[in-house]
Amino acid sequence: MQALWDLKKTFRCAVLASSISDTTKVAQEVVHLFTAGDRGHQNTVLLLLNDEQILDNLQENIMMSIKEQNIVTAMPVAVLLSCVRKNTLLQNENVFLQRHLSENEQRKFNEKKKELNDKYGEKILQFHGFNIMQTNFSEEYINEACQIIRSCSKAHRPLRAQLAAFLSLLNAYVPGSYLLESHCLDFLREESCAFAHISVEDKMLQFSDLIVTFQEDERTERKVRMAHPLIAKRCTELLATKGVTRSDTARNFLNYYYRYEDHGTFPLCLLRFVKDMLTKREFKIKLDPNSGLEIKGEQERFSKLILDIQQQECKVASNKFPQDPFFPQALARFYYIELKSYNPAEMWAKRAKQRDPQNSFIADTLGQVHKNRLKSTGETSNARQVLQEAKKAIEAFKHEEELAEEGHQMDTSGDNAVRFSNLFNCRGQFGFIQVCHLLYDLLVKKNETWKAVLTKKESFGSVLEELGDNKLYRFNDLVSNLKGDVQKKTEFFAAYLTFSKLSIERDDPEYISEETYECQKKFVGDSPSTEGNLTIPQCKHELQHHLATTFAGVLGCMDREYSVDLLQRITECWKKIWSKTKSKSDVANFLLAYILSRSLGATFPNSPEALIQSFKQGIPPDHSDPPEQHLLALLLSWPTDTEDNGSFDLSQRIQEMGRSYENAYLKYFRSRYLQPLFFIGKGQDLDRLVHRTVLERLFLDHSHGTDPDCKMKDWKNEYIFKDDNVKERLIKFEGVVKNYRVFLRIANKEIKIEANLQRSLWKARNVSFFLGFTIRGPVAFHIQTKAERGEIKWLVYLHADNNGSLLTTKPFVS
Repeated sequence: MQALWDLKKTFRCAVLASSISDTTKVAQEVVHLFTAGDRGHQNTVLLLLNDEQILDNLQENIMMSIKEQNIVTAMPVAVLLSCVRKNTLLQNENVFLQRHLSENEQRKFNEKKKELNDKYGEKILQFHGFNIMQTNFSEEYINEACQIIRSCSKAHRPLRAQLAAFLSLLNAYVPGSYLLESHCLDFLREESCAFAHISVEDKMLQFSDLIVTFQEDERTERKVRMAHPLIAKRCTELLATKGVTRSDTARNFLNYYYRYEDHGTFPLCLLRFVKDMLTKREFKIKLDPNSGLEIKGEQERFSKLILDIQQQECKVASNKFPQDPFFPQALARFYYIELKSYNPAEMWAKRAKQRDPQNSFIADTLGQVHKNRLKSTGETSNARQVLQEAKKAIEAFKHEEELAEEGHQMDTSGDNAVRFSNLFNCRGQFGFIQVCHLLYDLLVKKNETWKAVLTKKESFGSVLEELGDNKLYRFNDLVSNLKGDVQKKTEFFAAYLTFSKLSIERDDPEYISEETYECQKKFVGDSPSTEGNLTIPQCKHELQHHLATTFAGVLGCMDREYSVDLLQRITECWKKIWSKTKSKSDVANFLLAYILSRSLGATFPNSPEALIQSFKQGIPPDHSDPPEQHLLALLLSWPTDTEDNGSFDLSQRIQEMGRSYENAYLKYFRSRYLQPLFFIGKGQDLDRLVHRTVLERLFLDHSHGTDPDCKMKDWKNEYIFKDDNVKERLIKFEGVVKNYRVFLRIANKEIKIEANLQRSLWKARNVSFFLGFTIRGPVAFHIQTKAERGEIKWLVYLHADNNGSLLTTKPFVS
């Protein structure tokens, strides 16, 4: 806040006062503030926010708003200052403020202490925030400051001591939290109505040094918090040693503040603090084996407070807030994960669903309860009991999937803040896969006959006597549909994980693909014999076994690093299937497999050149055709410098592909990064189609087989295109950036395409780039300013001498 105040005359400063789901509206207001209502008065906006969950969406929406208004500027539109208090910090290339002073900082703090001591005298002892930093975050100082807490006991605690405990607990577990001064005064008045006009500090007596009251602006109420989060944390620890446990404090806190809910005046900010305290799950920190840096790992199973205590507080919170689904959800998770107590877990999960019946993220918890009960009890249960529990889990996950398909859902996967999710919830599909995988292992372990039933080599009814229980037949519908349903879910994840990834910086966890493909292989059964020519059914079985039943599955063979021989075999299978069906999808899969096989060096006795020409010259796909067919058609028909592009409208084809993508995949990939699949390289015909993994191998070869900084897949910084081997393999295209869009220049036309990095579009100019293709269409990678001949450039040289550093600039002509 002080930084904004200091810079208010230089920039236009604003604060996002609270979490908000509509980032589009915030973006529009930021852009309006940038122009100040008039494009002749542009100035950069400094926006302070404390919600890192909306950063990506907010950035994207600001850029979209700039595009829509056709704003042209040479200055940054906005600088987003994300200030979030955290207990742990990850090591990376960025610089963080940390709990450690350098020698120079220590010297300056010592000088400042003398200045403050001269001005304020003994009052400086109450400046805990400053003193903690000046003592270099000394544990000894923090213990000394909290000494008064040692006088507290569980019995006969005055209200001021209870209020200090409330504030300590809240500030220790929710950085940046506070209580309203009016509520604190109401609480303290219950002990005595005398001297009602006395301030909170005076009423707190011996605890007054540990708290601060503040007011952010004239429009807001005064607030109260502990003097420093480290003091709050230490007070909470000391109170626990005196018998005032975290659970007692949390329960008393909820019981007291619930009375505001009865009168409809419960403050929303406090509800958010309570949710964070009881349900917000921090991310674990793990060491990256490649870079040696600390990186974000999986989420903790529970909030930090719940990890420190037991489930009682969530039970109180759930009863106190009967409309909120997050508390019973957290309670259900605690019962099934920590206590392995599945009946109460099921009860709380169902209660959470009742409170928010349309939320797929809430619905997921019930499926997880049934899945974990199956995992825990399956070994000792008979086949009928196993199927009964599996049926409950499958039905729960299918219902979750239906809710996710219906549209945007309320996201509780991150910090449990109330916001509409931009993330498609695919936990239902993966939960289904996990249950089927577990069910297969449990049943086959009990009786090998189940393997033939689940792979559909034997009908269920024909083996009931061998299974020893005729009543099992009531599960016939469930068992008969498992193989087909697993196949559908596998094909979903093949597209989900091949065409997209979690974000431009992060890959999906490997266990998703590993467990999905392992489950698929078990339900498909053993691979057929490789001797002789395969029949059509054998070809289909072979493709199922190798996860290559779809366009995405074939494309994923490159990521799974299949051998040349195996890819060649997959190609032959698709050729045989296409020769029988003549369908458009089958010919696309055959040609794709052929292209990939050739890129790895495979040779074929007969070339499908005639088929390729027929595919290129046929009726072009429209938006009703799947985007896979658009992708193949674009790749095969992409013009070269020597070809005439007049035979088809390239721009129209790209637009049709975009509409096809929206129809097929936008709902699923809307929050994800679309991976580049192919690039246009040097060479002729099919040789110029370069799969992404080919470039990655070139990069690795040049790096002697190691990539310690994971630069190969760092599409945010596009390191891979700085490698000479990679650049030599690809063709540079030319284009122009204008109105924050990039246009490809080809055949005397300008065609709008996507840019991998929006930040590359900050300035109108002529550019060059590499051309890649995602499942949505062509994308410009590594956009570079194209220097015109004779254009003056400026270089900056730094000259160091005995007197220091001298900065000079020198022009040169390109």
